[in-house]
Amino acid sequence: MNEDRNENEELTVKQAGAKGGRSTLERHGREFFRKIGKKGGKQTARLYQDLLSEFGKKGGRPRRPTLDEYMGEESR
Repeated sequence: MNEDRNENEELTVKQAGAKGGRSTLERHGREFFRKIGKKGGKQTARLYQDLLSEFGKKGGRPRRPTLDEYMGEESR
């Protein structure tokens, strides 16, 4: 990324996110990211406990439906 950009040039969403992430890292350090990641994971597990349990019983990540299943037609 070009650091000598004019301040008037627009950033893409990706560039703005990266810039914010770098400044947060500089301010708070890696431990901060570990803490918020762990906190977010616990909250996700709490909110979606039933759904995550169902995925675990199916062997992990949910399987995406085939085109036939998506369209409501039986597989051939």
